[in-house]
Amino acid sequence: MKKLPPSIFNDIIGPVMRGPSSSHVAGASRIADLVRQSLDGDVAKVVVDFDVNGSLAESHDGHGTDMGFAGGILGIDMTDPLSLYSEKIARERGVEIEFRVLDYGASHPNNYRVIARDSRGRSRSWEGVSVGGGMIEMRKYDGFDVSIAGDFYELLFTADTKRQSADSVRRQILELFPNADSVRITESGQSGQKMLIELKYSQAPNLSPKDILSRLECVVDVAYLEPILPTRSSASVEVPFKTAAELLEYADGRDLKPWEYAVIYESRRGGVSNDEVFQKMRGLVSIMEKSVDEGLRGTAYEDRILGAQARKISQGADEGRLVPGDVLNSVVQCITSIMEVKSSMGVIVAAPTAGSCGCLPGTLVGLGRSLGMSKEEITKGMLMAGLIGIFIAESATFAAEVGGCQVECGSGSSMAAAGVVQMMGGDLAESLDAASMALQNMTGLACDPVANRVEVPCLGKNVMGGSNAIVCANMALAGYDKVIPLDQTIEAIYDIGISLPLELRCTLGGLGKTKTSAAIRERLKARR
Repeated sequence: MKKLPPSIFNDIIGPVMRGPSSSHVAGASRIADLVRQSLDGDVAKVVVDFDVNGSLAESHDGHGTDMGFAGGILGIDMTDPLSLYSEKIARERGVEIEFRVLDYGASHPNNYRVIARDSRGRSRSWEGVSVGGGMIEMRKYDGFDVSIAGDFYELLFTADTKRQSADSVRRQILELFPNADSVRITESGQSGQKMLIELKYSQAPNLSPKDILSRLECVVDVAYLEPILPTRSSASVEVPFKTAAELLEYADGRDLKPWEYAVIYESRRGGVSNDEVFQKMRGLVSIMEKSVDEGLRGTAYEDRILGAQARKISQGADEGRLVPGDVLNSVVQCITSIMEVKSSMGVIVAAPTAGSCGCLPGTLVGLGRSLGMSKEEITKGMLMAGLIGIFIAESATFAAEVGGCQVECGSGSSMAAAGVVQMMGGDLAESLDAASMALQNMTGLACDPVANRVEVPCLGKNVMGGSNAIVCANMALAGYDKVIPLDQTIEAIYDIGISLPLELRCTLGGLGKTKTSAAIRERLKARR
């Protein structure tokens, strides 16, 4: 099946979650959710292997992976307060979860190798990756190659080709499942003469796993998975553009506001109305605003580096001790508020990731509040920002483990710059130029979290991204030359990102390996 275009609500703005990292918490939760669904009974034991050379070997405990995985195995939603105690709940329910660090040559830094057993003794083996921003891809199932992102209904059944020939199995499958969006048959598995048939559906299939077992004598095992992503996919999905250049070509002769192209794109991608797209984004903006307000009230959480600081900006401004700048100070305060909610395990929207969740929402909400704009105007800005994210997701990545912080805070800054231009009444070309300039300014940014926490220098990088977005929006609105078009800038940051040393891609390099970082890490361990 061909690669499907990204979705604003799957890949860019979201998920709504708790925890410090979308790659490590949301990705882990979603991988575990699919593992849980594939079992017949309650989960009894799970063994999860991380590769010694990947990012998870060092960061899985401090970045919330263990918590997220346990929550997914138990079926606890990421916004549920119980998710914070998922590991304890698993132990209380007798669910054994073991995390191991081994050298098995994983090809992706966020690789999960999982063996799970249910209460009936049935076991499944899976291998999946967290690809950034909470998105995942399951790549192996019981030794067979698969490709599962959680956007389809999936039927996976294993056939014994000793009972019937592979050709006979194929004919029966195609006769029985004429309406599947895709059929993939893989003959080489780990268990001899068996084949895997992977079926994808945009709508729930009429046949249940029991129906399949009763109708096909050769089928020896069946797993059924329901979608876990907010936007469903279909094999027939088509979008009007995938790059900034294609967007400009599409927009030629159309008299639309920049944000309206985002609505058109997502409406086509998700098969929903324009109004549904707008209202869904409006709902996400409401969650972002609640995060700002919660942060301003003050947060408390023991297992973190920084305390509550967001209110210090307004206090300093009231006392006349800060450089004047109402809009910028509002943006800094809102970004800080969201980051503190994230670090205290409150509910945030990963936009485009949890590690960069303050930059984009804090910039647009801060700007809107400072200038007295409506929620509708902020929503329009967020839609335009989401459209920039589509181009980044299509040609690069949001995973700092792959491309450094430039693809997290850098992407957030780029998206925010375009959103600011939209909110200030700029046109489409100005939005794209602002996005390109903002991203150019963030190239090469390392991801080097202190003490294995997504707090320092993450807060400062989010604030820098917001400040950069405001400045680049003004530059574009004033007519500055961006020089490098957005598409080429995106290609450049991906090339730079994969060239960064591994230790500067969300492991323990840079600031993360300083003496102070090590001391803070030990102090936090002692609190547990």
